Amino acid sequence: MTKYIFVTGGVTSSLGKGIISASLAKLLQARGYRVTIQKFDPYINIDPGTLNPYEHGECFVTEDGAETDLDLGHYERFLNVPTSQANNITTGRIYQNVISKERKGEYLGKTVQVVPHITDEIKRNMRILGESGDYDIIITELGGTVGDIESLPFIEAVRQFKWEEGNSNAIVIHLTLVPYLAAAGELKTKPTQHSVKALLEYGIQPDILVCRTEHHLGADLRKKIALFCNVNVNAVIESMDASTIYDVPLLMMKEQLDKTVLAKLKLPTKSEPDMESWKDFLGRLKNPTAEVKIGLIGKYVELPDAYKSIIESFVHAGSKNECKVRVEYIHSESIFPDNVKEKLGHLHGVLVAPGFGSRGIEGKIDTIKYVRENNIPFFGICLGMQCAVIEFGRNVLGLQDAHTTEIEADSKNPVINMMEEQKNIVNMGGTMRLGSYPCDIKKGTKAFSIYGKAHINERHRHRYEFNNAYLKQYEEAGMIASGINPQTNLVEIVELKNHPFFVGGQFHPELKSTVANPHPLFVKFVAAAMEFAKKKTN
Repeated sequence: MTKYIFVTGGVTSSLGKGIISASLAKLLQARGYRVTIQKFDPYINIDPGTLNPYEHGECFVTEDGAETDLDLGHYERFLNVPTSQANNITTGRIYQNVISKERKGEYLGKTVQVVPHITDEIKRNMRILGESGDYDIIITELGGTVGDIESLPFIEAVRQFKWEEGNSNAIVIHLTLVPYLAAAGELKTKPTQHSVKALLEYGIQPDILVCRTEHHLGADLRKKIALFCNVNVNAVIESMDASTIYDVPLLMMKEQLDKTVLAKLKLPTKSEPDMESWKDFLGRLKNPTAEVKIGLIGKYVELPDAYKSIIESFVHAGSKNECKVRVEYIHSESIFPDNVKEKLGHLHGVLVAPGFGSRGIEGKIDTIKYVRENNIPFFGICLGMQCAVIEFGRNVLGLQDAHTTEIEADSKNPVINMMEEQKNIVNMGGTMRLGSYPCDIKKGTKAFSIYGKAHINERHRHRYEFNNAYLKQYEEAGMIASGINPQTNLVEIVELKNHPFFVGGQFHPELKSTVANPHPLFVKFVAAAMEFAKKKTN
């Protein structure tokens, strides 16, 4: 029988529910349990696909093409197990499902209400993964903070779920804050008490409290929290700030969070968690033998969460290469032909990031011209790859007005064009080329040497493609299409023949990089930056 763990947050947002959920899942997985994590988000968007990255950070895309919350990226990076559409549910999706059932007459003329109809739909979605038979334990993270109006139906659904399943089959972990007041020189438990009181008002007694804190919780403080919040002392877990999110599973192991959870769920603690490969990864991450500076050129750089998966991919690739990757965020709107050398001249590699719309696109093109002409390692993702195609068209092929029809609909040289099936789409949400698609790699190319195989699958999120009418012209001039989609003949990877490392991918490789399997494109890009750094110092 599948067991369920619900993770709620109190006091304030951004306490790290996603990291705690992923860390606990990793420890349970390391003990031999089959675990997955799902995220319930209380906003009314059907999914985060149409949200501006400034609103919600990056949009993570699953193998099956679901546009989801960035926390699903953490789940995959920690567990090395793919997530799916069933792993991320929003209020919008819940209400959409209920309203469409009502329109079909499935409620037999009943008055449709939050309780029981909305809460029943939430519980149905909570059980989907559990009923697949693929998992022993499902961890469900509830977005938002206890007390938020929009979270109430989810909290009520958890109360009902716990009551239906029984205390040893469904438990609640409440993540809360124990702030340090410098003026008083002490930690304060009152916010935690109030947060638990709010949960109790909704009918939920948390089983375990994970307390975010900047200072150690002493035994007396733990006893006080346990007494006021009705939990065992060993169920008051300290979660200190860590230098890297990848420390958190080991910190939680030290606090015996996994043991406490298994005891509450009446599951055997089997063997101790096998975290050796994780420790090995951390050892390489914290003891680098080299360092490189890589510029991330994008237009959402004020909010690093907009590029979360890219940054984490650099962490994985850095550890693999025993190299500290220092990522410099550079706004593409700040780059012009007359300052490009000053902005990029000190870097050992440049990644041009994905994005949508015209803002900052010329800065990306100026960047690519500079790195192409100066043999600086270059990696372009999605729009970054398309900009590389535009730059090459303008400055090598002499197509002065080469552009993408996303920006210039009536371009005379639309080297990047909208896919035919996208042209008549009216609704924006969930209609791009999304999810995993195959790619055949040509032997003898840089891409083949990177992947070491001829057939790969990568995740996509875009509407525009390389225009194959120009392919022969490009290849004759030295820009090779080294990866092609076998079903549609669309270009997936471009690279330059006479350049140490110049690769662009139409897909998003960062979405598949994990601690256990760093993505080869990032690994080889970091290695190329290390080579470039060596030459620079010599």
